[in-house]
Amino acid sequence: MRVLLVEDASDVAATIAAHFSREGFACDVVDTTAEAETCLQVQSFELVILDIQLADGDGRDLLRTMRQRRDPTPVLMLSANFSVETRIGSLDDGADDYLVKPFDLRELSARVRALARRANDDPAPEIVVGDISLNPSAQTVRLNGKLVSMTRRELTLLNILLRNTGRIISKEKLFDGLFTFDDADVGLNAIELYVARIRKKLGGSDVKILTHRNLGYSIESARRD
Repeated sequence: MRVLLVEDASDVAATIAAHFSREGFACDVVDTTAEAETCLQVQSFELVILDIQLADGDGRDLLRTMRQRRDPTPVLMLSANFSVETRIGSLDDGADDYLVKPFDLRELSARVRALARRANDDPAPEIVVGDISLNPSAQTVRLNGKLVSMTRRELTLLNILLRNTGRIISKEKLFDGLFTFDDADVGLNAIELYVARIRKKLGGSDVKILTHRNLGYSIESARRD
């Protein structure tokens, strides 16, 4: 999952980014609405986490701009002073959720996962395809009920493919879900490496990752329920 975090408190931003990295989220961090706008113009994100009080203005102005141009990206608002009026106003302006500082990072992650499921019209917390099950919250993969050890990026890539079972996902789309602007030295060929690792770890499964030349990858199950 590619997340844009707009937060001008450097310690808070660093803590959230480090936590998201452990959770397998690719998190880009900016500290102004201007930088956030630039990112949104050149990159698609699955979620924006937006602080209200920023150095160069009010985060709600960016929220309104996004909604005025019909940008449907889910937005979770953050604030240390979330009065009832502010919460109502933010939701009416198009925010999908809000969280009051200070907060537990586990709750933030849970809200992020819930917003992602809502955006994908997928209420189930666990993804099951054939003999593979993936729990994004627990960061676990099981093959026929047995745990399979995977790195966070392997989990993220598998998550993307499983949520799009039967559909071809381009290398570029997979790359965007795994890496941030700070990973400029990483090339698209890294996706081939991660796919090869996942295939090896899921050897013997009835779920297969298929390569579609010049198009990308898809995941399919041979099981017929």
